[in-house]
Amino acid sequence: MRNALTVGTCVFLLVLTGCTGSPSAAPPAPTAEDTAPVIAPGRPGEEARTLSPSEAATAVPSQQANATDVRFMQNMIVHHRQALDMSLMAPTRASDEAIKRLASRINQVQGPEIAMMTDWLKSQGQQVPEHHAAHQNMPGMATPEQLAGLKAATGTAFDELFVQLMTAHHQGAIVMSTEEITKGSHLRVQEIAEDIAVSQAAEIRRMRQLLK
Repeated sequence: MRNALTVGTCVFLLVLTGCTGSPSAAPPAPTAEDTAPVIAPGRPGEEARTLSPSEAATAVPSQQANATDVRFMQNMIVHHRQALDMSLMAPTRASDEAIKRLASRINQVQGPEIAMMTDWLKSQGQQVPEHHAAHQNMPGMATPEQLAGLKAATGTAFDELFVQLMTAHHQGAIVMSTEEITKGSHLRVQEIAEDIAVSQAAEIRRMRQLLK
């Protein structure tokens, strides 16, 4: 019996020793490896590029507005307002249903854009232009005489003059947008400028087809 107890005690101690022995070394902590490339989107009109690890750590798009950004938003509000004034004449004066649809689309797009640009200027603490703000030397703007002629026209005469004035108006907006894309610094404003340039170029092509 004593021998059996002795053997049992030894076996128990052996098992206990094996269970409480020194644990194996813990696996090394995972480390981050630069395996995935970081792609930075380019400024409007530019291609994306791959950033180095040091560049990726500090790659934050600029949200600082410069004078070009502010001037673009203020001027484009004035520019859009005139486009709305011209488009609002179309339902009662145009004869071509395609002209009426184009005018309706201009209202639907540029009205909300004016509201968005107004909100941006207010968020930057900048002045929103008044409804009758001066627009000397602003590209594409119709003169008071041209607007009076459009208001007096009806039917086919209105259709042709509307397309002529609105095409020049859109071309002016593209000039303004190109300057913002080139000289601006605020990423959101540059995106707006690019959207305006693309959409109005498409509408110019559509209006040229209408004249044919």
